[in-house]
Amino acid sequence: MTVARDIMTPDARCVGENETLVDAARLMASLDVGALPICGEDKRLKGMLTDRDIVVKCIAQGGDPSSTTAGSLGQGKPVTIGADDDIQEALEAMKRHQVRRLPVIDGHDLVGIISQADIALALAPVETGETVAEISE
Repeated sequence: MTVARDIMTPDARCVGENETLVDAARLMASLDVGALPICGEDKRLKGMLTDRDIVVKCIAQGGDPSSTTAGSLGQGKPVTIGADDDIQEALEAMKRHQVRRLPVIDGHDLVGIISQADIALALAPVETGETVAEISE
């Protein structure tokens, strides 16, 4: 049985909930990623932040990314998968919630991220195509 831990990108970096969107954007640029998990002072996952969130929810609204915190854009309970959960559960969660990146947790600790690219590298083309199509609806 393939589990989330087997295909995830390990060692996901977080942006702190109290860090600014400028800090988040710089971290995204240095890591060459378009999304980051938002972690709280307690090291628990608080949400996800995308480059699109920064543009649409802050800059386009006249907000100041140098004073707006990452945590202010993390809304609702983040969708996650357990590190030892079957990969089929991860695929279903991504489809159901239409998320392109799924944080992987072990207990309360963030241990990785499953992205569409991880799925494409690990699974059959048909399964990958179905998942991507349903996420993108």
